[in-house]
Amino acid sequence: MHPDVPTAVVTDTTAYLPDELIAEYSIQRVSLYVSLEGEQRPEIEIAGSEYASFYEHLRQSDEGATTSQPSVGDFTAVYEPLLAEGKEVVSIHLSAGISGTCESAEQARQRLLDEDKGGERINVYDSRTGAGGQGLVVLAAARAARGGASGADTLTAAERCRDALEMWFTIDTLEYLRKGGRIGAAQAWLGSALQIKPILTLGEEITPVERVRTRRRAFERMVEFARRRHADGADAWVVQHIQDHETARHLVEECRDIFDSEPEFVSEVGPVIGAHIGPGMIGFGGVRSSLLG
Repeated sequence: MHPDVPTAVVTDTTAYLPDELIAEYSIQRVSLYVSLEGEQRPEIEIAGSEYASFYEHLRQSDEGATTSQPSVGDFTAVYEPLLAEGKEVVSIHLSAGISGTCESAEQARQRLLDEDKGGERINVYDSRTGAGGQGLVVLAAARAARGGASGADTLTAAERCRDALEMWFTIDTLEYLRKGGRIGAAQAWLGSALQIKPILTLGEEITPVERVRTRRRAFERMVEFARRRHADGADAWVVQHIQDHETARHLVEECRDIFDSEPEFVSEVGPVIGAHIGPGMIGFGGVRSSLLG
């Protein structure tokens, strides 16, 4: 953490930001947990090279995986050293509609307030999204913080980015969402006799956008969403996937042509979110680059 930067940005592992961005902006992470076949692990300990093995086990598991939020102690362990350095903290997390992560962060803030350790300098923000969308919101905050913004101004940067953000993702099956109980309004699509490829978005909860019949059509819709974002003035974009590097690469190529720019980042979604949506996910989203500082 740079000593001259007054505000520290904290997020959780479900933003799936590439390691180089985490390092460049000194972003601090708190890990969620995933349990598969009786073994619970912090997500932060499962490196990208282990994702293939995790998802292979997930495919073969009858019960699927379960996930859990960080503990209050996990948060205070990250917050305390930052507060001791005199920093303000902006802590941006996975949508409270699908996870208790924000609640744990708030409880940690309250504990540090009660212990007179500077809890009043912590701002907890519910990103109302996850994965790539959360990553963009964190990036907006981190760039503001690096520019010397106060906690309040860093929080405002996150809020502005979130309010303008649009993200979509397509998945191979609703089965993992059903198993994990995170299906939200997409519940209505269960039991359909059709082999559908759902297109969804994540706000307060996972929300259905539309359903198409084939992966090819789902990919085409992602490209159409990218064109729509570009027409709306967005020029910063991200692509994410789960165990589908090839389709992600094709989507990046299409988006390069549309936006005439490189992505802010491309990354694979890890086990905590992946446990609930399964392998084969492709996602795209974007905002105006001015909102990312």
